Amino acid sequence: MSDDDHGSPPAGLWDTIDDLWRWLETDQPVGGGEGLLLRMLKLSEEVGEVAEAVIGATGQNPRKGVTHTWEDVEAELCDVVITALVALRTLTPQAREVFGRHLARVAERSLGTPGAPVVPGTPGTPAA
Repeated sequence: MSDDDHGSPPAGLWDTIDDLWRWLETDQPVGGGEGLLLRMLKLSEEVGEVAEAVIGATGQNPRKGVTHTWEDVEAELCDVVITALVALRTLTPQAREVFGRHLARVAERSLGTPGAPVVPGTPGTPAA
């Protein structure tokens, strides 16, 4: 197995996101503000496909039974992530920096200082 098989992001993740964004911008049938809104709405479609795959993997629709695998759910979750990153790139050419800063804030808020105990209500401890 390569390192990529162990969950590491592809080396060119943001380059690929930029390529996908350029491809979509070239072929988009609706532009401007309406095109931007449609790009954001694509996220809802992808999240719906995650729900459909989970329902199918668990056989929760008695009429259909088991129609999906957990690998299908994984693939649909990946589609959500890709769609969200492309949507972010649509909003700003600095998507990687915006995402990096936000991820750092979420990690700080959620994980606190590495190695420090998390005690709610103490200075420097993230709020719940």
